[in-house]
Amino acid sequence: DEDMDERYNRIVQNEEFNRLLDEIEALEADRIYCRHGLEHLLDVARISYIQVLEDGLDYDKNILYAAALLHDIGRAAEYRDAGSHDEAGAVIAEGILRDCGYAESEIQMIQEAIRGHGEEGGSGLAALLHRSDKASRMCFRCKAADTCKWKVKNEGIEK
Repeated sequence: DEDMDERYNRIVQNEEFNRLLDEIEALEADRIYCRHGLEHLLDVARISYIQVLEDGLDYDKNILYAAALLHDIGRAAEYRDAGSHDEAGAVIAEGILRDCGYAESEIQMIQEAIRGHGEEGGSGLAALLHRSDKASRMCFRCKAADTCKWKVKNEGIEK
């Protein structure tokens, strides 16, 4: 079904997704550290997809891209409430994914990945997101790296 092939494109057209991205962009306007806009989300999606192809992993592109596009969507809530963006993002993602045609089993898988993407040593899709998120950052070129909260910074291009 052609309509099912690119459900992740529905996410980038989703009104709530775009409202939250705009809010995150405004909240990060003066941020000296890495930002969490669409460019970052697409970097994580593409790196995840490359890792799947290179490592022969079995993840559907719609699931990968949805998880990557939504993995930081809880940032605005974190900045407002100082809670976890992982948990807030998983909750927010549910409605967006449902609106974009994802099945309940897919929504649960993506939510689990969003909840676990910030943890070192996870497994499955959460671990793939974590690695891709880290690989998307260029700590070795960052002027704010010395004060960044990341414990282990990229010293070069990460796979």
